[in-house]
Amino acid sequence: MESTSVMLALAALAQSTRLDVFRLLVKHEPDGLPAGDIAKALAVPANTMSAHLAVLTRAGLVSSQRHSRSIVYRADLERFRRVMLFLLADCCGGRAEVCAPLIADLTPCCPKEPADG
Repeated sequence: MESTSVMLALAALAQSTRLDVFRLLVKHEPDGLPAGDIAKALAVPANTMSAHLAVLTRAGLVSSQRHSRSIVYRADLERFRRVMLFLLADCCGGRAEVCAPLIADLTPCCPKEPADG
């Protein structure tokens, strides 16, 4: 991933409404949400929400698909993963103990399913 792409993604998330939109869409993966539902959930006028969604789409953080008369938006978690990996790629400078606390903090957010057995 190139620095320019990462900066575009981070700039898109550096605004409170867009950050809220992205977080809301992450919670609604994999189904996504129609634009009107996003605007209602965040109490943002539809035209303003459209502008925010356009910025997030240009940054590659959300995608959209037309379903009948509505447009459903989804968070692009693979793109977000690549942005985060770019930021963390050299975080420890070869010293795993530097990144270990960060990795430990991230791990509990997504506990693994217990194996059937």
